[in-house]
Amino acid sequence: MRVLEKLRNSNPCLNVRGFYTREVRQCSERVGFEVVTVDGKHGPLASCHTSSAESLRWPSVGKYKVDIASFESLALPELQVKDDTDLFIIDEVGKMELFSSTFYPAVLEIIGSNVPILASIPIPKFNQDIPAVARLRNHPGVTVFTLSKSNRDAVKGEIYSQLVGLLRKE
Repeated sequence: MRVLEKLRNSNPCLNVRGFYTREVRQCSERVGFEVVTVDGKHGPLASCHTSSAESLRWPSVGKYKVDIASFESLALPELQVKDDTDLFIIDEVGKMELFSSTFYPAVLEIIGSNVPILASIPIPKFNQDIPAVARLRNHPGVTVFTLSKSNRDAVKGEIYSQLVGLLRKE
């Protein structure tokens, strides 16, 4: 989001579509995640405090139940390829998001559109990668940056520079 903020400051007319996820906390405990569109709409993605009969059928990631319908209602409209889109933000392509059967095809359509994408993907855990994430990581034309607390400021600058270069080519 810091890269997007810097891009928007340097180019206020930039048309960006997409979403990011953020933690939901009660006191100091993480109790879920929400999806937030780049234009500020937000709703639940996953929670450990679901009690409806419907939520019992939702898929789980750890202690969290994933609200696919809420995710799709917010994220999928943001992933529609339109002629005036300059950049897509997708944070993230992970286990929770991939429970949506329409999400990954939408990501692939964006990749095929040649509109620049800034997306985050999880690092494989215990040498086990999510197959859809591995396909994205190995897709031709994809540049992968591995972030850590110690390198994130430097990498943020690299990502910003690459995106500026891609946006100028259009």
